[in-house]
Amino acid sequence: MRYSLLAGAIALSCIHVFVLPVCARETSGTSTEPDSHLYRRLQPRTDVITIPIHSTATTVQDYTVLEARSPGNNKTFGAGLSTVSLSSDRQSYFAVIKAGATNLRVALDTASSDLWVFSSACESESCRKVPRYPLAYQSPTFVSVTDNTTKFSASYADTTFASGYVARESIRLANITLDNQAFGVVTDSNVSFTDDTSGIMGLGFSRLSPISASGTDFLPFFARLAQQSLLEYPLFALSLTRNSSGSLTLGAIDGSVVTNMSRIGWNKVAQFPPFSAENNISSYLQWSIPLTGISVNGTQFDPIPTYASIGRIHSLALFDVGTPGIYGPYQDVARIYALIDGARLVDPSGQWAIPCTSSVPLAFTFGLWNYTLQATDYIIGPASGNPNLCLSWPRALPPNSDGIDWQMGSAFLRTVYSIFSFGINGKEPPMIGLYPLSNATNTTVTPDTLSSFLSANSATVATTLPNFILPTPTFTTPPFALNTSVPASIGGIVSSGLANSTYTALLGTRTALTNTSALPTIHPPPAIITLVVTNPAGVVATTVSTVSAETYTLGFPPGWTSAATSIHYVSTPISILTTIIPSIVLLWTLFSLTDAVAIGVLFV
Repeated sequence: MRYSLLAGAIALSCIHVFVLPVCARETSGTSTEPDSHLYRRLQPRTDVITIPIHSTATTVQDYTVLEARSPGNNKTFGAGLSTVSLSSDRQSYFAVIKAGATNLRVALDTASSDLWVFSSACESESCRKVPRYPLAYQSPTFVSVTDNTTKFSASYADTTFASGYVARESIRLANITLDNQAFGVVTDSNVSFTDDTSGIMGLGFSRLSPISASGTDFLPFFARLAQQSLLEYPLFALSLTRNSSGSLTLGAIDGSVVTNMSRIGWNKVAQFPPFSAENNISSYLQWSIPLTGISVNGTQFDPIPTYASIGRIHSLALFDVGTPGIYGPYQDVARIYALIDGARLVDPSGQWAIPCTSSVPLAFTFGLWNYTLQATDYIIGPASGNPNLCLSWPRALPPNSDGIDWQMGSAFLRTVYSIFSFGINGKEPPMIGLYPLSNATNTTVTPDTLSSFLSANSATVATTLPNFILPTPTFTTPPFALNTSVPASIGGIVSSGLANSTYTALLGTRTALTNTSALPTIHPPPAIITLVVTNPAGVVATTVSTVSAETYTLGFPPGWTSAATSIHYVSTPISILTTIIPSIVLLWTLFSLTDAVAIGVLFV
């Protein structure tokens, strides 16, 4: 979602293509619906590294529980990992936060910056059907801001809204806690979420944040982590899947996904000039990078920037986890479908359909790397009234006045591991790292594979397509909304607004790591633990156990009783064994000095 500094509100335009909801961002921003259960992505390892582990354990049993790492402790690493789930309507992704003592699901959004959640003061139908932040609990970590008179408001283009006030609370995400974090307490809303999702967690730059306008100490969650040097490195990263096996990491990358650091393609983020109401300095606004090429079945062409006539020579692509698909300008999208046999425009709002048997690979070039999508990545699903034709990404949109031509949502992001490096004041610009998850040389999808995929994903769209050819619509390009007299570069070094300058820059102004092992990694908890115990007599005993799931509640603090509050029980994999180290470590050898027992713990 794209927050509009011109309109002063967040706008989400939900366009319904037949019966398919397609949410596109207009110069505005925040995401909607996420949910579903999630298990962590695990890959068996055979390489073994033995390292000493700081522990206060005195018995064999003590070694099965390790304390979570805390950025406040200089003997530990500042990083965390959280599972990420795809919503039941497959439109967005969610993670679980803890606000005070209350667990809540929030939709993740890289195109907005603020955290907001429904509160128990919101009695609308939308609010009452999901868990809410319980004001009656009187959380001891809740802090009022100006007696709850600092207004919070988010408005959407589909006439939905969320309003309330700004407050502070202890917020925990991915095992990292920030006290006194500013967030929006929603007291009225008609925004509808699925899967017990209660709000939105924005992961964008501070310039996007309406809450940050309240004062210098009202930074968004991730920006605050980076400014206070609480992370091992100022980055977050996403692994998105079609099921419950994704991850969000803070401060490090998921080492179970990225197995070859040299294959990460790094791209400098674009600066944006000021809007008329801002200052006269360019700064970072969106997670947008230049798109340098497009390829359809091996035929390449260059994208055409919407505002090339006024010197905006880069076609910018916004990376937006809060958007389900891929969106681009008509001048590029029409050329893509012209290279796919049988493709035709089926709705003047910008939706194309292609033969469901199409196996044409589609590639986007960012920096020096091509990122290839197979038909299983970009096909939405067959039309029920025309089962031989499938709706497809990308979809075309009219020009945006902010100069962002493309939005790469989850349809693209599922094909890569995406790393969002926040940048360091005076040292390093923000960057997006893209790690391909498939072999780009394997570009063949058989008809049987495609048919099986569509069937397994229940992708049929309840609609009948028009039986005539639609002309490609034309649009009037709106005036560019930013100040063209102020220069804005790609990857410029800035003195403020990014991570604390105490960080050592790993990339600097380069787009490749010279020391790939310097990038910190974090690993998900194991699915299976093998405990090997050797007693003083040399007898070896082996125990294999499966990590169990713990149960927690959504919207209901532990130990609190309230007849007015509905309880939502949720099971989630235990995360107490999450490990972060500069290299892969899946075997720990621990020694108990008091019992003289050697213990080997193998994580699978």
